[in-house]
Formats: sequence, structure tokens, C-alpha cells
Amino acid sequence: MQKSFHWLSLGISLAAAALVEGAPLSDQAIHRLAHDTFKQLIEINTTDSVGNTTTAARAMADRLLAAGFAPNDVTVMGPNDRKGNLVARYRGRLKSTLKPVLIIGHLDVVEAKASDWTTDPFEFVEKDGFYYGRGTQDMKVSDAIAVTDLIRLKHEGFVPDRDIILALTADEEGGKANGVAWLLKNHRDLIDAEFALNPDAGGVVLHHGKPVTLEFEATEKLYADYAVSAVNAGGHSSLPRPDNAIYHVAKALLTLADSSFPVELNAVTRAYFAQMAKVDQGEQAADFLGVIASPPDQAAIERLSLDPRYNSTMRTTCVPTMLSGGHAPNALPQRAEANVNCRILPGHSQEEVRLELVKRFSDPALSVRYRSDAGELSDHGSDQTAMVPPPIRPDVMRALRIAGSRLWPGVPMLPIMEPGASDSIYTMNAGIPSYGICGVAIEHDDIRMHGKDERVGVASFYDGVEFYYHFLKQLTQNK
Repeated sequence: MQKSFHWLSLGISLAAAALVEGAPLSDQAIHRLAHDTFKQLIEINTTDSVGNTTTAARAMADRLLAAGFAPNDVTVMGPNDRKGNLVARYRGRLKSTLKPVLIIGHLDVVEAKASDWTTDPFEFVEKDGFYYGRGTQDMKVSDAIAVTDLIRLKHEGFVPDRDIILALTADEEGGKANGVAWLLKNHRDLIDAEFALNPDAGGVVLHHGKPVTLEFEATEKLYADYAVSAVNAGGHSSLPRPDNAIYHVAKALLTLADSSFPVELNAVTRAYFAQMAKVDQGEQAADFLGVIASPPDQAAIERLSLDPRYNSTMRTTCVPTMLSGGHAPNALPQRAEANVNCRILPGHSQEEVRLELVKRFSDPALSVRYRSDAGELSDHGSDQTAMVPPPIRPDVMRALRIAGSRLWPGVPMLPIMEPGASDSIYTMNAGIPSYGICGVAIEHDDIRMHGKDERVGVASFYDGVEFYYHFLKQLTQNK
């Protein structure tokens, strides 16, 4: 699939087409547009197994076309019919010498079993002040916000000082057709930019409904999967043997549970803990200072390590995420395997961590192989390390500060190391500095991305719409 347009085929009303002209949209119209865009995205299944990002990409293309984007500026393309990517260009000032700003966001979502959820993961449900559905946190919420705000700016007749490119893409969560990588390889000209914004990271942290920090991603970890497996000849289950393949894998996983990687801070995480010490007025403030002290306070490290967020900020983490073994209930297993997922600190490679796992397991009956995003296994991981933090851009920070103060006055801005990983690795490696900036607020202990009953606050969603609208205007208006 190389290029296609899908005009008004997904039920976009004539009222949407009327957004091309008129006075600035009312708050009610903006909320309706944002709601309907979000709902439409959530209810399109974009999982790798049975979903289709092309359908979602075309749905968003329809909305942009109905809002007055030129057909030549809205493209849906990809390597096959299921893995389509949307690239849309919002034209800036004529004869501008500034290179575009690129916004990237993935359309695909993690698998979700309806039997595990309280609601249908692919139905947009509003309940108790929240929107539920797969992608409400990661990251269709930000895709909907980007589309809504570009339509809103278009309707107002806003002319940015440079082009704004939106790329909504496939297979960030896994699969064989990562959209950002595919576009950079095959259509670099369509998304080439001076810098990129990736709302898959950053955001506002709430404590009991109160915003306490506005975070932006300054660097991120490196993602890696490893297949930890054991094989043997098996046999009849009435004759148990100590070399049971499941025992070998289970012992390795228990070793993983009982050990941790060493604490290692970098410039970004040190700055983060220093700022958190100013934000937190309780006993934890002393622990934040203790972690960055020289030498660090080991008791403070132990206390902070009990919080998954702070633990993952201080060290590389590895955890089993899938487990399989055996072929019959009355037979010794001939094979057992666990997937171990690691999030690796900057400065360390996938192969370095693979070798560390081999060392820790210390079991010749086990193999530890690197698993690529496409699921392919190899005896050697990449030697490439996580991305180096890009230089901080004053214009990006200024726009972030102004837009953030408008929505959350007095809330401090903090640089963070994203404990996960994102498509910024592709743009950064392509020489496009990338910044994780998001305006969606989530409770610090309600992180449900990839999990059961994923949700986002209704008010948080609409605040996110307002934030990104003002952020983009501040970033791209004539200074």
C-alpha cells in the first residue's frame, strides 16, 4: 500500500466539513470534536494480532480533509494493507526558511483480552469521570489531541512560522512494520524536520487530583526482550527428573526476582531527583537528596526502590512477562521458555544486558537469546546503546513553560528519563532531535497503560487538548 485517501467514509458529519470556515470554535464544539475523534480511535482495533492501523489512519485523514487540509498534504501509506501510517502537513508561512516540526504518535495498541477487563477494551466508555478503553493512556489520547488541535488551528486560520507535520504510525508496541522506521527509510522527505515532538512521554503527575509536576522527556531507556529457554528429551511424568526444563527456567526467574541491577544516575535523573526534593515537602524529600549525595545514602535508595517509578529511574530493570512450557499434562516438558523484558539505562546495550543475564543465571542448560521487535531470535543483541539526550531547545522550553503555566500555574517543570521506550529512538538516530512532551494528567498511582481497565480522566483529556493547542501556537507563532 503506497497511497490512498478515504473521503468521509467513516460517518464524519457534514457539520465536520463546515469546520473549514467560521469564527473560532466554541468550547462545546471543541469538546465534541475531541470526544468524537477520541472515541473513533479507541473503537478501531489496532492491535498487531487482528487489528488494522490503516483503518485508524484513514479515519484521521478523513477528519483532516474535511477540515480543509489539501489532498496533497494528507497521505496514508505503509508496507501493507494493515500497517498504514498517516502523514499530514499543516502548511506554515510562505517562504519560511525554518524546517518543519514533526509530531509523532503511534496508532497501534497493546493486546487486550475482553475477559480480563471490566469494560470492553475496544469500546469507548465514560464512567465515574473517566474514559475507558485500550489506548486511553497509551497513546490514542495524544493522537486524538493532535488531530483535534490541528483542525482547531486550521479553522482559526492560524499560520505557523513553519510547517507542522503529523505522523500517526504503526507497530510501536511491536510487530514487523514500525511506521516511523518505515517512513524514515522509504519517505524521509515527507517527515524530515528540524526536531520532533513525541507525546508518548512526559505529562502531568497528579497526587490525589492535584497537579504536582509537569514532566518532559529528556532521555529514555532502551527496550529489549530476551527468550530464556531450556530443552531436554522429556519423558513420562511418572518418572520425574531434576533436570526438568521448567525447573531451570523457574530458577532463573527466581534469581531475577531476588536481584537487581546497580543504581546508576545520569545528568537527567540527577536533575529529576534534585527537583523532586524541592517539590516533595515530606520525608521523601530527604531520600531524593540522599540518592544524589556523594556517596549516596543506601537506606534512601532502598526506600525509593520500593516505588516502581523511582526504582526504574535509578536502574536497568528486567522482568518476566510471558511464560510457556510443556506439551502434555502427563509428560515431562521438552521445552520451557520465558520472555524477559528489560528497560536498559542509557550507556548500556542490549548485548551487554544479555551477557549479564547469562552470568546471573549461571546455568549451562539455559539459553538466553535476544528477541527482535519482529519476534526473531538471535544469539547476540545489538551493541547500540540508548539515545544520547538532545540539546535542550529554548523555544521548546519557552512554549512548554507558557502553555503549562496557563493550565497548571505554579506547577514546576521537570526533566525526566522515560522509564520505557518510544519511537523517538528512530527519529533521534536519524538526526532529528526529539522531545517527549504531553499535556495529559494522570494520578501517580494509576498508570494503567498496557494493563487492565486502561483509563484517563475526562477532565485530564480536555485539559490535554487545551495544553497542546496553546503549546503548538506558542512554539510556531511569529516571535
